[in-house]
Amino acid sequence: MSDPRVINGVVVDDTFAEAFPMKATRIVITAHNLTWARHAAASATGFATSVIACGCEAGIERELGPDETPDGRPGLAVLIFSMSGKELAKQVERRVGQCVLTCPTTAVFAGIAEGEAIALGRNLRFFGDGWQSSKVIAGLRYWRVPVMDGEFVAQETTAVTKAVGGGNLLMLATDTDAALTAAEAAVQAMKRLPNVVMPFPGGVVRAGSKVGSKYTALSASTNDAFCPGLYGLVAHSEITPEVRCVLEIVIDGLTEADVGAAMRVGMQACIAIGAAGGLRRLSAGNYGGKLGPYHFHLHQLLGSDGGQA
Repeated sequence: MSDPRVINGVVVDDTFAEAFPMKATRIVITAHNLTWARHAAASATGFATSVIACGCEAGIERELGPDETPDGRPGLAVLIFSMSGKELAKQVERRVGQCVLTCPTTAVFAGIAEGEAIALGRNLRFFGDGWQSSKVIAGLRYWRVPVMDGEFVAQETTAVTKAVGGGNLLMLATDTDAALTAAEAAVQAMKRLPNVVMPFPGGVVRAGSKVGSKYTALSASTNDAFCPGLYGLVAHSEITPEVRCVLEIVIDGLTEADVGAAMRVGMQACIAIGAAGGLRRLSAGNYGGKLGPYHFHLHQLLGSDGGQA
């Protein structure tokens, strides 16, 4: 670690988060009320923390009022990310079919208009067993599928756009309470921004990973350099004696600027808590620049004033 910056007692490492290209789409889920829209969105974004094993990374972006949705009902915007357009299309169709179509009163619409089209309701219409019908409104096709509470309405397609995945922050703290407080504050600040999601549970991950493993069958394994329990046991440790808990936030966004903005406000929220709150360091994970082309340097994101507005 070189040229650390100390702000409000927190050491900000002179390092960078390394992120990589992904493909993404936004879908809009509406329902009779926000409760049922949230049930569908939560289910559709389940088991979507990491492309390492889940096939996609997804999360609820924000709530939408009736004036923001195609059918004038309350809803939620959901972002779904994957490593390829083909895998993304598969994940969208499965998750909408199993988690949105099945949820009482819901409908689903495209949340992105520009980009390569992938199926949203195009294939789900066949669940109607021949009773389905369609209507074109303003050049867009919608499918109506009869279901037991009335009908399921789905826009025929949604669009795929280029995106950025793997932005991250590491919070090193004196104990679990301090680490959780900092992480929760950072996630809350990030959630106020558009075009990003933090796909892990509550936006936070404790099982940070590194590329590779001593076991040849594994492509990733525990980030031992940041494991407090391995302090003094591993050849290279980022832990110091006062650090007893490390948590990570992973950020996916529609653009490089979106990810950078989320990291910035997250760091600002952590720095506001400061050393008095038990936070000791802010860092980030990278692989020497070999994994991804997007490098988010912490000092640059904070700027010359430390990011304190």
